[in-house]
Amino acid sequence: MKQVIAVVKPFLAEKVIRRLEQLPLANLIVREAKGYGRQRSYLDEYRDNEYAHVFVAKVEITAWIDDAHLEQVIEAITGESRTGRLGDGKILVLDVSPVGAG
Repeated sequence: MKQVIAVVKPFLAEKVIRRLEQLPLANLIVREAKGYGRQRSYLDEYRDNEYAHVFVAKVEITAWIDDAHLEQVIEAITGESRTGRLGDGKILVLDVSPVGAG
C-alpha cells in the first residue's frame, strides 16, 4: 500500500479531488496548508529589523492506495494540478503498512 501526499494550489484542489474520487482509493484526507518553496517572498523590514515570511496558501491532499493504482493516481494529480508555473506543488509517495482494523 502507498500513501500519496500532494500539495496543490487551492483553486485546483477541487478538480484534483473530483478526479481522484473516480479512482479506487482506500482513504482520502484534505487539509488546508501554508508554506513556501522556491516562490517564497519576504515582507519589508518588520519589527526590530527581522524579516517575516509570507506563507503561500496550499491544499494538502493525502490518499492511501493499492500499489497497482499508483501511476493512475499520480497521473490524475499532475493532470489536474500542473499549470507549468512556479509553485504548482509537490507529490510525495510513501510505503505504508496497515496496522489495525478501521
